[in-house]
Amino acid sequence: MNKTMKVILLGTALTAAMISAGCGDSSTSKSSAASGSSQSKLMQTIKQRGKLIVGTSSGYPPYVFVDAESPDKKVIGLDMEMCKQIADKLGVPMEVQDMSFSALLSSVTAGKVDIAVGGVSPTPEREKAMAFSDLYLPTEQKLLVRKEDQHTFKTLADLKGKVLGAEKSTTQEATAQKVEGAAAIGLSSVPDAVLQLKNGKLDGIVLEGVVSKQYLVYNNDLALADVQFDGAKKVSAVALQKGNDDVLKIINDVIKQDTESGQFDKWVDEYSRIAIEKAGK
Repeated sequence: MNKTMKVILLGTALTAAMISAGCGDSSTSKSSAASGSSQSKLMQTIKQRGKLIVGTSSGYPPYVFVDAESPDKKVIGLDMEMCKQIADKLGVPMEVQDMSFSALLSSVTAGKVDIAVGGVSPTPEREKAMAFSDLYLPTEQKLLVRKEDQHTFKTLADLKGKVLGAEKSTTQEATAQKVEGAAAIGLSSVPDAVLQLKNGKLDGIVLEGVVSKQYLVYNNDLALADVQFDGAKKVSAVALQKGNDDVLKIINDVIKQDTESGQFDKWVDEYSRIAIEKAGK
C-alpha cells in the first residue's frame, strides 16, 4: 500500500470516528434533556432554585404560629414539621413566607410560593384553580363566643341577627356566611377576630375545633357554644399548582406516612402544648 492510500484510509477512519463520537454526544444530550423534561415545571424550579418555598398564614396554632421568643420570629407548628419532611425528600432546604390567608392561595396560582399550608381545606371552587394533596387531620368547625353567651347560642336559629367573624377567605368564613339571618365578617387573622370578639364587636367566631382550644387556655372569658354547623367537617391539605404530579406524589407519601404512624396526632399534642406555654409567657 503506497503512502497516499494510507493517508486516505487514515482520514476516512478518523472522520468515521468523529461522526460516531458526535452521534454518541447527541444521544447522551438528548437522554439528559429527556430526563430533565420528565420532571414537572415545579420540580425543576425547586431543584434549580435549591429550596422549597412554603407559604402559610400564621396565628393558627397548632398548625402554624409564630415563635415570638425566637430572634427571627420563626413560624413553627405541625404543618411546618410536615413541610420539613417534604423538603428533605426533595433534597432541598425550606423557606417560609408568612402572609394573610386571603393572599396565600393566590400566591400559589401566581407561582410566588411552591406550596401552601396552614389548615388549608380544598373546596370545589379552589380545586378549579389549583391542585390539592391527600387530606389529613379531620376536625369540626366550632363557634367561639364570650363566656356569658355560651349557653345563649345553642342552635343556628339563635344566631339570627348576630354578627359572626372568621378569618377572611377561609372555609370558616364560608360557614359563617351560610348561617341564615346572621351577618358574617371576614377579618385578616384569627387573633384580630378574637380581639374583636372580646371587645364586643362580634358575637362569635367560627374556628376549627383544634384551633379554638388554643385560644381558650389563656382567654378564660371565652368559651365554645353548642351550636352545630351544617357540613361542619373540616379537613386539611397542601395546595400547589396543577400539573406537578411528581411533587404531589412526594407530598402524599409524607402525609400517608405521618397519618399511618400517628405522627400528626403527636404533633397536635406537642404544638398545642408549645402554643399554650408560649402564650402564658
